[in-house]
Amino acid sequence: MTWESKPAGVAGYVRVSTQAQTFALQVDAITRCASARGNEITRWYEEKRSGKVLDRPKLAELLRDAQKGELVKLYVYKLDRLSRRGARDMLSIVETLRSCGCAVETVADGMILDGPMGDFYMCGLAVAAQIEGMNASERISAARESVEARGGRWGRPRRVDPGTVMRARMLVEEGLTLRTIAQQLRVPRATLHRALSQKGHYAETPPARV
Repeated sequence: MTWESKPAGVAGYVRVSTQAQTFALQVDAITRCASARGNEITRWYEEKRSGKVLDRPKLAELLRDAQKGELVKLYVYKLDRLSRRGARDMLSIVETLRSCGCAVETVADGMILDGPMGDFYMCGLAVAAQIEGMNASERISAARESVEARGGRWGRPRRVDPGTVMRARMLVEEGLTLRTIAQQLRVPRATLHRALSQKGHYAETPPARV
């Protein structure tokens, strides 16, 4: 999505962790909440990165714009959209925005962030987000161990299935190059090369000519 940049406006920051996720839910919730509070979002910052990652270009751009005095208020769906690295990181971001005259409001946390009690609530939310992130990592590790213990394979589905390898092997025997085979089967050449050079899962297949 593209919005026209406007100075001294109300902004919305939305973040998702993966490329497959969309901003639609957060954008819709923020837009409706801001409208109910008498505000119109005039600038959006969209980030497809984990909240645990330090390098977040859109968050950095948001902070720069706030420091230039271009923002008076920022809406986020939840505070953990700003950071999942702990209370110190989250408080630092919020305090930086506040010091620039940019108030921070959340949609789903359901609390006022002004004053000492606001800082107290933010610390609690930051710790909860950090713990949830740790628990998520533990759940993923446990699921992986369970799948592999049952003889399964963890990760993305293979791009070269046994049938494709068989067809590739036949084309190799006909004298076709790996580049030509990859084009015909619509498989990346490197992926096909791993499968046919006994580096991948299908080790019974002979190497192909590149």
